[in-house]
Amino acid sequence: MYSPLAARLRPTSLDDFVGQKHLVGPGKPLRKIIESGIIPNMIFYGYSGIGKTTLAKIIADRTNKTLYVLNATTASTGDIKQIISDLDSLAGQNGVILYLDEIQYFNKKQQQILLEFIENGSITLIASTTENPYFYVYNAILSRSTVFEFKPVDRYEVIKAVNRAFEIVKSENAEVEYTIEKGVSEHISQTCGGDVRKAMNSVELLTALKVGQTSVNITLEDAKAISQKSNMRYDRDGDAHYDILSAFQKSIRGSDENAALHYLARLLEGGDLASICRRLLVIASEDIGLAYPQAASIVKSCVDSSLQLGLPEARIPLAQAVILLATAPKSNSVVCAIDAAIEKVRTGEYGDIPDHLKDSHYAGAEKMGRGTEYKYPHSYENNYIKQQYLPDKIKYDIYYSYGNNKNEQAAKAYWDKIKKK
Repeated sequence: MYSPLAARLRPTSLDDFVGQKHLVGPGKPLRKIIESGIIPNMIFYGYSGIGKTTLAKIIADRTNKTLYVLNATTASTGDIKQIISDLDSLAGQNGVILYLDEIQYFNKKQQQILLEFIENGSITLIASTTENPYFYVYNAILSRSTVFEFKPVDRYEVIKAVNRAFEIVKSENAEVEYTIEKGVSEHISQTCGGDVRKAMNSVELLTALKVGQTSVNITLEDAKAISQKSNMRYDRDGDAHYDILSAFQKSIRGSDENAALHYLARLLEGGDLASICRRLLVIASEDIGLAYPQAASIVKSCVDSSLQLGLPEARIPLAQAVILLATAPKSNSVVCAIDAAIEKVRTGEYGDIPDHLKDSHYAGAEKMGRGTEYKYPHSYENNYIKQQYLPDKIKYDIYYSYGNNKNEQAAKAYWDKIKKK
């Protein structure tokens, strides 16, 4: 039976395990747990192809427990009950580890079936998910589990795995003479996006393309041909989407135009024009605001242009908007002011509108005292006259504070002078 190269190369010990040094390196927390032999319920959170399943298998082997593997996308309640029925059999004698892949696809009832058995230790649950478990896994399971976050594997670690894969292929096909051009392993490792499984698949595809030959030369051009686009982590509905958008806005807010352009490039490669445009429009008012009010209209123009042009040309006005925002002076006084005002309104403690501000354009308004004491600012010097605008209950509230930038300080100086006079 055919077995993929990635499966044939799957490590069987912690020393051979690739990546996740922050978890399973010498002296690290998960390694200590595994070496102790006392395995708690755990949730492995991270992208696919970075070792979650492999590590679960290593744990089961080291602890001599029976390993059951279920994928929540296809498993049913019946599958869980079958495992539970095996607990009193020979298979459950040394304990059972249930590796539940993509646990986020199990509904609440399916997850709850496991609770009694993971609580009394009959089943040790190792669940994996590519989505944030704090959003997608029910609290009852979360509270009984330890979450470990897996990171994309460093490309230097992937290079070691790729070189090992080529050596395995050579040993399996001793009658074939393989020549691997310089840079092939590095290119595969660079473009796999930290996904070791993808890297293994690339090695397998490269060697399969030359099947039947007794002398095989794998070139860098071959490697580029099968990996024309980097395996960028991006999902418009998943965590990666919001992580990139968050990094994008924070880079602009932090005035790092180079980082902002990097995240823009990742969003563009994902083809997510709508999210880019929406986020830029928000940033113009939230992070630049009154420090450079013209930024809002300039960004709107760039956004409109990008939507008319479409990709790939849209990248140009969008890059213009990103660089403008990243290098512009910053102020969050606008968002702070409106949020403070909204917070007060939500309390309900703000009172009635002053009578002199109420509508007076109808018969009988004067008899009710509506608008009778209103002073029209344009009738006074500098178009200003002091009067109360806020309701009595909150008449001393202040929501807006002038930002510490040239534009807002100029406005402050102007109004300080007028109001003092």
